[in-house]
Amino acid sequence: MHDKNSEEKRIKDAEKAFDRRRRTFGMIFAPILALAVMFTPIESLSLEAHKLLAIMTLVALWWITEPIPIPVTSLLGPTLAVVTGAIPVSNAFSAFANPMIFLFMGGFILAKAMMLHGLDKRFAYWLLSRNWVGSNPKRIFLAVGLATALCSGWVSNTATAAMMFPICLGLLNSIKDMMAANGRTINLSEYKYATGLMLMTAYAASSGGVLTPIGTPPNLIMLGFLDSMQNIHISFFQWMIWGAIAMVVYFIIAYVVLSKLFPPDVDKIDGAEEFIKKKIAELGNWTRAQKNTLFAFSIAVALWIIPGFLNMFLGADSPILKMYNRLFPEAIAAMVGALLLFILPVNFSKREFTITWRDASAGIEWGTLILFGGGLAMGGMMYKTGLSQWIGDLIVAGMGGTVSQVVLVAVFSVLALLLSELTSHTAATNMIGPLAITIAVSAGLSPIPVAVGIALSASLGFMLPVSTPPNAIVYASGYVPITKMISTGVYIDFIGIAFVTIPLAIWLVELIVG
Repeated sequence: MHDKNSEEKRIKDAEKAFDRRRRTFGMIFAPILALAVMFTPIESLSLEAHKLLAIMTLVALWWITEPIPIPVTSLLGPTLAVVTGAIPVSNAFSAFANPMIFLFMGGFILAKAMMLHGLDKRFAYWLLSRNWVGSNPKRIFLAVGLATALCSGWVSNTATAAMMFPICLGLLNSIKDMMAANGRTINLSEYKYATGLMLMTAYAASSGGVLTPIGTPPNLIMLGFLDSMQNIHISFFQWMIWGAIAMVVYFIIAYVVLSKLFPPDVDKIDGAEEFIKKKIAELGNWTRAQKNTLFAFSIAVALWIIPGFLNMFLGADSPILKMYNRLFPEAIAAMVGALLLFILPVNFSKREFTITWRDASAGIEWGTLILFGGGLAMGGMMYKTGLSQWIGDLIVAGMGGTVSQVVLVAVFSVLALLLSELTSHTAATNMIGPLAITIAVSAGLSPIPVAVGIALSASLGFMLPVSTPPNAIVYASGYVPITKMISTGVYIDFIGIAFVTIPLAIWLVELIVG
């Protein structure tokens, strides 16, 4: 045991040392490289595009190495673009008012209300209390994964993993108590099933994020790039069609791999049902705040999916559908649901409403919104100055002048995956999204498959604790050795990208969008 603790401490110390060197490298060499790019003559680039190339070099390297917070770097890019005269201030910061940001903001407020009033826990405990689950460890494993994946489609992956984490700890303690009653002492940090359950929580949270556009930032970032760069609008309903398929298949892959590598060694977990029943009892009866939150959330979801049904029954050219899309675009649907939370009373005589601004603002991930806006700003500037076209032409020329849809999606999906393992998946998507879309258009291909491929691949960071917050949360439990996370994540990452992401992005997306 002492040797195991020493080895884990050595690994964590090595991680901290690497992280420090990475940040120091970025702080020193990124500005030097950016200046070198600026003073290197490039005749085929306009002066504005040349300046932006140098700025983008700095921003990209700082997004990867993180010497300063990623959201700060996202503000630095547009600021430098204005200061250097590359872009007028109105163009540089207009992306921060993109409707997609308000779609995200509305989603954050709705998610905060669900967490604040315990709707997410009600759903999780309801699923775990189903008769088909019982005390069977394999079915508990499945139910925990399902609850996590379905919640993370609507609530942030991080918040969902944090919510499920204590539930899993309680179930594992039930196993430990059952073993002790039978005269067997186990160390949960060395118990295979504990490792598997924790990894299931992290992986299901990331897999579930692909379900909806608001499930995880890369989804909205790529939809934003398609809209701002090519005027291509993908509806909430359209995304959910391939998002649901991707989520289900990713989940099945993760479940099969984890259940094979970390099987339970008991047939029944005594005390598991009692633990869940106790937690449900602690929630008590439905409160007015919970009912209000469910109503507001249901209104938002209904407004999001109605256009899909109108399209199916009335056709894409229906005047009713066009009027609806003009009055209730996705961002407005999200804001309607969120604003209802401030209007629906819990106790009107005391002027108490479903959520306060203090609670709502605490639930908004301001850093993510700034990063999202900064990414859209940099992408838009690269497109307007012709920088993305220049880089895209270089890449196409380097590939022999012809690019197939399969190769394009495969290359950028793998690149998104690898970058997401090493840095924020939001930053990774911001870096490669504009290039991928520009290359697709330059090659005469639809940019939609590669955009979807990048968004889906960016959610497959399963190998390292730093890849995603859910990975970091379960790794902190002490029940997941980093070697197990890496070896398991490799399987799921590459099976998922080869057999789900690439085929789905190429064929199903084109089939749905036409």
